Amino acid sequence: MNENVSSATRNVAIVGPYLSGKTTLLESLLSVTGAISRKGSIKDGNTVGDGAAEARDRSMSVEVSAASTEYEGIRFNFLDCPGSVEFTQETYNALIGVDAAVVVCEPVSDRVLTLAPLFKFLDDWEIPHLVFINKMDRLTCDGDACGSPYREVLEALKSVSTRPLIPHQYPIGKGEHLIGFIDLVSEQAYHYHPGAAADPVPLPESLQEQEKAARAEMLEELANFDDHLLEELLEEIEPPTEEILQDLKMELGADLIVPVFIGAAEQDYGVRPLIEALLREAPTPETTAERRGLAGDTNTAVAQVLKTYYTPQGGKLSLVRVWQGQLTDGIILNGVRVGGLYRMLGQQQQSISEASAGEIVALGRLEDIPTSTTLTTNGNAITLPKAESLVHVYALAIAPEKRKDEVKLSGALTKLQEEDPSLAWEQHGDTHEIILWGQGEIHLQVALDRLRRKYNLPMSTHLPRVPYKETIRKATSSHGRYKHQSGGHGQFGDVHLDIKPLSRGEGFNFSQSIVGGVVPKQYIPGVEIGVREYLVHGPLGFPVVDVAVTLTNGSYHSVDSSEQAFKQAARLAMTEGMLNCEPTLLEPIMSIQVCAPKEYTSKVLQLVTGRRGQILGYEGRSDWPGWDCVSGYLPQAEMHDFIVELRSLTLGVGFFHWQYDHLQEVPGKLAENVLATMSHSNGNGNG
Repeated sequence: MNENVSSATRNVAIVGPYLSGKTTLLESLLSVTGAISRKGSIKDGNTVGDGAAEARDRSMSVEVSAASTEYEGIRFNFLDCPGSVEFTQETYNALIGVDAAVVVCEPVSDRVLTLAPLFKFLDDWEIPHLVFINKMDRLTCDGDACGSPYREVLEALKSVSTRPLIPHQYPIGKGEHLIGFIDLVSEQAYHYHPGAAADPVPLPESLQEQEKAARAEMLEELANFDDHLLEELLEEIEPPTEEILQDLKMELGADLIVPVFIGAAEQDYGVRPLIEALLREAPTPETTAERRGLAGDTNTAVAQVLKTYYTPQGGKLSLVRVWQGQLTDGIILNGVRVGGLYRMLGQQQQSISEASAGEIVALGRLEDIPTSTTLTTNGNAITLPKAESLVHVYALAIAPEKRKDEVKLSGALTKLQEEDPSLAWEQHGDTHEIILWGQGEIHLQVALDRLRRKYNLPMSTHLPRVPYKETIRKATSSHGRYKHQSGGHGQFGDVHLDIKPLSRGEGFNFSQSIVGGVVPKQYIPGVEIGVREYLVHGPLGFPVVDVAVTLTNGSYHSVDSSEQAFKQAARLAMTEGMLNCEPTLLEPIMSIQVCAPKEYTSKVLQLVTGRRGQILGYEGRSDWPGWDCVSGYLPQAEMHDFIVELRSLTLGVGFFHWQYDHLQEVPGKLAENVLATMSHSNGNGNG
């Protein structure tokens, strides 16, 4: 075993944008370390990282996949994280439990911006990370030199990282493609071989000057954190390899630098040097635990749920990071008995008897314990930090295709939300629809696929209705008389009401100015109930707001009057009177804050104003150099696919926060269209 390694475990997340090759890299890592005998492919849908049916259907990762392997006596737990921005919450939840992350990207400088939110999360959480520039075999080289396009990618990466990037390798090309690399620490050149270790070769003369410059840049960056190394460089003393490696290990472990590696995972190019670096330079689990404030109390087990799965065969599995102590089968955590301990290899589970601090394992049957929960054995209220929940930005109204399935839906949705905390659902109070919220169209389609596959709940979907309201523009007085005779006692109620508009946001007010007992006190509550019941569906078919109603007069019958009769009289008075009050349609307006790189600010402004939005202003983000946030108002009716267009305009990195702010009158022509559409669809507006 490598004597520089002080722990027998490394927990590493593989992260990066969609199509960067993360799952292919995991497959190569597992092949190189002997965990699998034959590599699968994305095309064939047989990779370890994309075992879920929803992933195979789309040829993309849709959830975190864990895979455990061994290399040179070290246990590696890899977490392959989705690359699509719609599954970012999965990635963030997993990252808080690892010791280091490998950021995978393509050698295309124009796409590097897509890494900006990921780099910011890693830097904010001080998670040590390396960069692996994948698909380097597609780089256009000139003779032995791939340096120019490589440097372009490096410069682009530097622009989105607050930590200095330090190239660990320099590319060697031939013809149009990469054929090897130079290790800048040892200055040894290597040639790649598909599916095999690279061979050491003499350093090409044509690259010696570039290699020297790249190595000098690496050492100068490291010297910013090591005074001894700085002295050696100033005195032109060649630092020993061991000193350079120690600096890389210390600075990476403290999240002060970002080492950069290159390769082509599909061919296994560069994968062995990468895992060697993780073995040699990545921080140990003890280091990570200390950084999180866990000193290693072996008497108390502490773990945290990184991901929840509901498997067809085994039920619920909770993927956890063991931060402290030891877990065994049957141990009680947060009052729940563990039903099995497992190491994961994608969809496969290997039963184990115990798991020590520093490991990532799966626990069986932790019912009612959601993702991100801190687990302990002694009931102490330890709460480890967890990733912030992302704002929900896309919604669909859903309903079971079979009416009898309605009773099963809430339980299935709750389990779905346990698996994926970036989902949310609600039964809307005004429209009575069940609304499923998430991060985008693909995200919700994956959730609907799971409902169908796992819970046999096929859904029909449509766009959520906008919860329009209505109000009135002018006041009126109205009279309502309810008289009904059907043998025995009759029904009689008679009311006079004043109806007037209130200022926006004042809601509803009921009062009475009865003189002389013309309406007895015991019947007045019935009048208010009748008014309120009418206001649920006003003349336009929507809930009425910002209205004051005063009972001013009336009459009663000593035998036939009742609270019910006065309720009906009030409804009649409202039905007649409201038509004379110039009813008008109101729409909900959201307060939004849209954030994107500054180069896209003008497009964001156009996007908001093009959707009937009002711009309040914009300013740079103090915590995110080079980014602007635009503040404004946006009608809810314009929000459904707002995130889709925003991502399209900003290479997928733009995002927004929103909350309900106020109601606003719908412009005349648009109001006519809304009312015509609602009338055509269900005859009574809001249903």
